[in-house]
Amino acid sequence: MARGRFITFEGGEGAGKSSQVRLLEERLTAAGRSVVRTREPGGSPGAEAIRALLVTGDPDRWSPLTETLLMYAARRDHIERVIEPALARGDWVICDRFADSTRAYQGAGGGAPAALIETLEHEILGPTRPDLTLILDLPVDVGLARAAARDTGAETRFEAKGEAFHRRLRDGFLAIAEAEPQRCAVIDAALPLEAVAEAVWAAVSGRLV
Repeated sequence: MARGRFITFEGGEGAGKSSQVRLLEERLTAAGRSVVRTREPGGSPGAEAIRALLVTGDPDRWSPLTETLLMYAARRDHIERVIEPALARGDWVICDRFADSTRAYQGAGGGAPAALIETLEHEILGPTRPDLTLILDLPVDVGLARAAARDTGAETRFEAKGEAFHRRLRDGFLAIAEAEPQRCAVIDAALPLEAVAEAVWAAVSGRLV
């Protein structure tokens, strides 16, 4: 059986990733694809337990280095238990965040050593790399305002890290897209929901379908 496709969504707070993941899942399913929708941090029971440590509490609860190690512990379990089995079955996996978020949040935003992140990415991901990464981009003030308006319960730790952090974060995502244009597509997330969904579908259908 042919290996499935792996699509990841990235972007800052309030970019609308969760909505676009759901809409793409619906569109691919309607086109006859078997789709697994998942997220990071989390996606497997063990990784969800680690997620609870990462996304709640004081913004300074963990250092960027500790965050990086926790993220990769969760990511490895997620890969082993969800992502790789699904791809091996021929499913299409759509993931709300993956390794680029560690590069952007803990690296560009938090200042964790790039060499450490690169080493962990090499060792933990192995051959499990996205076929396509959709980076939903919008101005920081717009994203933070959207994030503040949504009901996320206690999961506000990263939102609370401050505007300067989020500007570095946005720059980090755009630098990834510039460095890897063959894998990444930048989508204007400031557009209306339906227009963003059409741009997402154009990128997916143009490159993978």
